[in-house]
Amino acid sequence: MGLLGLGEKKSFLGVDVGSTSIKLVELEQRGSMPVLKTYGYAERSIGDIVKGDPKVILDRVAALLKKLYIKAGIETFKAVTALPNFSVFNSVITLPVMNKKEMGAAVKWEAKKFIPMPIEDVVLDWRIIDTIAVDKKRKNYRILLTAASKNLVKRYVEIFKRADLQLLSLETEAFALGRSMLGKSKAVTMIIDTSAVTTDIIVIDNNVPALNRSIDVGGITISRAIANALRIDFSRAEQFKRDIGMSGSSKIPTIISSILKPVIDEMQYSLKLYQDQSGKTIEQVILSGGSAYLPNLPEHFSKVLNVRVVIGDPWVRVAYPQELKPALEEVAPRFAVAVGLALREIK
Repeated sequence: MGLLGLGEKKSFLGVDVGSTSIKLVELEQRGSMPVLKTYGYAERSIGDIVKGDPKVILDRVAALLKKLYIKAGIETFKAVTALPNFSVFNSVITLPVMNKKEMGAAVKWEAKKFIPMPIEDVVLDWRIIDTIAVDKKRKNYRILLTAASKNLVKRYVEIFKRADLQLLSLETEAFALGRSMLGKSKAVTMIIDTSAVTTDIIVIDNNVPALNRSIDVGGITISRAIANALRIDFSRAEQFKRDIGMSGSSKIPTIISSILKPVIDEMQYSLKLYQDQSGKTIEQVILSGGSAYLPNLPEHFSKVLNVRVVIGDPWVRVAYPQELKPALEEVAPRFAVAVGLALREIK
């Protein structure tokens, strides 16, 4: 990152390249408060979602991103983006406390046992979650491993290069979600992020994603199930999903409930797994993503899990004109990753 002149305003662009859309948020740092400069949303072509020529898809995504940021009127070309959770390998390992020089080599050696691909083919990142006592004399570090394919990282870097944006950082969606939904809160929290094609279950502990799982159930899965069960077209099924959700006594809640069963099973498993491993209780569940606003969904999850469930608001830590509040509240869950990415570079 280049040096900024004294008194020059700093602004950063968070770009969420999703499976079916691109979201961007530009935030400006004014003192200690991030201020919203602009935001934008664009649907991706169905040709980008199904298999196609990777080079053509790169060009399409880069062109759409450039068109979007021009239309949004951004003032900075310094961007941060994220790899999707389902494409990144995460694991928590335990190592004895040691100095930093030894730690790097020890983590790399240990990572070979957990990462399901050759270590030379991945970009490996790690960070210490916490320190736990083994006995009166010995302590261990709990370390979060994150690994992504070098080819995947290369594709994302190429998209931003072709879109004429300066890519400052590339992280995982889990870190961005934790930043936008929790800020500096230390509460042990489960985030359920439902995109068009997947649902990610993330446990944030001490501001670090300590558990991360992904399931192939998303908003499109739900809409298709409604369309097939009721023999209606996809767009009408999508509207039923948005209007009825888990409320009322029609067939819709029953259909959605059956589709969400694997998600709920995984949530229950993850709750118990993390509590058994860490000895900590998950205090709350935050919903994010396009399906977070389905009527009565928080209440449904809360009843099943016996945990407080709320819809997340990534704008709560951002200053913006009050006249934008209705529009921002309507899209809040969809922009959680993009807001978290833009916040990364704001101190």
